[in-house]
Amino acid sequence: MPHLGEILALATAILWTTSAIIAERAVKRVGALNANIFKMALSLLLIIICLFVYTGTPFPKYTNSTTWIWLCLSSMAGYVFGDMCLFTCYKQIGSRFGQLFMTIAPLSAALFGWFLLGESLTLMGYIGMTLTIVGIMISVFNRQMGDDGQKHTRLKLPLSGVLCGIGAGVGQGVGLVLSKQGILEYEALIPQDDTSAMQTLSMSATFIRAFCGVIGFTIILLIKGDRKNFIPSVCHTKTLLLLVGATLFGPFIGVSLSLEATRYASVGVTQTIMSISPILIIIPAILFFKQKVTLIEVIGALISVAGVALFFV
Repeated sequence: MPHLGEILALATAILWTTSAIIAERAVKRVGALNANIFKMALSLLLIIICLFVYTGTPFPKYTNSTTWIWLCLSSMAGYVFGDMCLFTCYKQIGSRFGQLFMTIAPLSAALFGWFLLGESLTLMGYIGMTLTIVGIMISVFNRQMGDDGQKHTRLKLPLSGVLCGIGAGVGQGVGLVLSKQGILEYEALIPQDDTSAMQTLSMSATFIRAFCGVIGFTIILLIKGDRKNFIPSVCHTKTLLLLVGATLFGPFIGVSLSLEATRYASVGVTQTIMSISPILIIIPAILFFKQKVTLIEVIGALISVAGVALFFV
């Protein structure tokens, strides 16, 4: 089928956008921590089932302590820190701006990859970083009349929400680099004749990340002392449907489609297409959340996504 990779990448972007919209509604009902615990636990359960179907065992094979350390660090950065920031961001400033801040992820991944793995940064990469930051700034700042009668450039969103958005993008990018290192360590341990283990490498790595994520979020829940409210908060029928939908469309089906997309098209093309969520989410934000979206915010989103595209040129 021609352009199958591009079609799968577009489907992934649509699913991730849908997941973000659903997650925003879920988070506003149960809170960022409860939503994340449910999402991680359900993701882990689905991965266990898939591993058992494909490999005959519900757990990853051939791992060692080094693999677990890298992937656990990846989970702490990408899931526990990054997703906690992202879901808090959804609650405070909405999924539309949350997805916009996720365009920081390639930037943070490039910088951390340069620091940890010695990966080189191209001129287009530097230009892409600049465009991404400029696009976000255009969207979150505006000109307001001050008490002195002069117009000043001010942040139009709550600072805490903006900081959570930045934290989500940084956590996602750092988590991606740590995950890459963990997968490289893991791949070296798998015998070449075990095709099932090799084919489910990404799934096995995701198992470890999800397992560590559940532990991390549970520790936070125990420290906060809200464990008695977790079950009642997520057992409402509508809430359960929202949480299941957010999990299926995002971490499970969305991630699976993204991996398939890279099999049939170049990484640059697929990553660029999958990064258009900040643009796709604008129309649902207007229709479902009745948000007022200005032209300058649309331009900012377009510029930010263009910056992401330059990372893969």
